[in-house]
Amino acid sequence: MVRVGFIGLGSQGAPMARRIVEDGYPLTVWGRRPETVAPFADTAATVVSTPAEVGAASDLVGLCVVTDADVEEVLLRPGGVLAGMAPGGVIAVHSTIHPATCHRLAEKAAGHGVTLIDAPVSGGAPSAAAGRLLVMAGGDEVALTRCRPVFETFGDPVLHLGALGSGQVAKALNNLVFTAQIAVGLTTFGFADGLGVDRAALARVLANGSGGSRAAAILARSGFDTSGIAQHAPVLRKDIDIALDLAKAGGVTDQPLLFELADTALRLLGHHR
Repeated sequence: MVRVGFIGLGSQGAPMARRIVEDGYPLTVWGRRPETVAPFADTAATVVSTPAEVGAASDLVGLCVVTDADVEEVLLRPGGVLAGMAPGGVIAVHSTIHPATCHRLAEKAAGHGVTLIDAPVSGGAPSAAAGRLLVMAGGDEVALTRCRPVFETFGDPVLHLGALGSGQVAKALNNLVFTAQIAVGLTTFGFADGLGVDRAALARVLANGSGGSRAAAILARSGFDTSGIAQHAPVLRKDIDIALDLAKAGGVTDQPLLFELADTALRLLGHHR
């Protein structure tokens, strides 16, 4: 079987890695903090001391760390993944980062005979635990074919969107739209208050009507408590900034409304630029 390594055992990465090892794949993990690897004590996963050891033990390494700098650090630092990984290996970046970062790191990986693909995910911890994450992959099709059975332990669907970086573009657009829908949901429920319509009743209408959205459903499930979504606001801000940078680089200037709505959502959540 494909030997799998995984780095980034946070709220989303941990259930992804658990799905991999529980499906029978040999799994090697590393974490900066002991508490991130402790939950794997009841599995067959091997815990190692450095990212290089993860690379050396793996044919495929999945990364689910937070930022571009985090991805670069675990790959390129002395004792990083590329220092240990043998030629022919594949690195899958599940983190949401800038497509340009993927291209730059792919060049570094190619110098070691390693293929890097981008495969950001959407759906959160519950979807990961249930094997229903959306996986948006970009890069070499042969490499993705090798990775697909592993991705399918935690993902459904697994979509190949094209060349390297295309998965990251899709993820940035997905999060831009989601954030814009938060603004629509919050202002709609506020509008309902002004009209004397019960929020919970309206939420049931939207859940069954054409005006519903996942953002509105999340707000309703939380009892209209935005504190949970607000915790993710810095990450949403990062992803929206990626989308904005892509728009500027591509000369796309006809979508200001999406960015205005997204900015409104983050302002309502208390997260300003």
